[in-house]
Amino acid sequence: MIVDDSAGYVQAARAFLEQEGITVVGVASTADAAVRCVTELCPDVTLVDIDLRGSSGLDLARQLVNEFCEAAGCVILISAHAEEEFADLIEACPAAGFVPKSALSADAVRAVIRGGRDVPPGSTEPRGT
Repeated sequence: MIVDDSAGYVQAARAFLEQEGITVVGVASTADAAVRCVTELCPDVTLVDIDLRGSSGLDLARQLVNEFCEAAGCVILISAHAEEEFADLIEACPAAGFVPKSALSADAVRAVIRGGRDVPPGSTEPRGT
């Protein structure tokens, strides 16, 4: 599942991930819609944009992990911003990891699922835990 307030990005990310063999079961553009979708769809992975218009993706990620962990699956933060801009907040968040939007791929998602904390830009190998 992809949670992002940019319809254009969601459409592109969905097409790209599905081309790489990942089925995107749903999308949401707000925190409230994300909670509804997660509880209905129970995705294996939920990608959450850090910067959601009108709410914090970090707060949403915390809520999904703490209140809906079985339904939300593996929660991974994504952002168009550089990781350094949010490094402390990403580290404090219980999400499984971080993938820059520019590096989003099936391999990057799988690397975080395998136990990496985050994926450096341009890499599919996780960094830290």
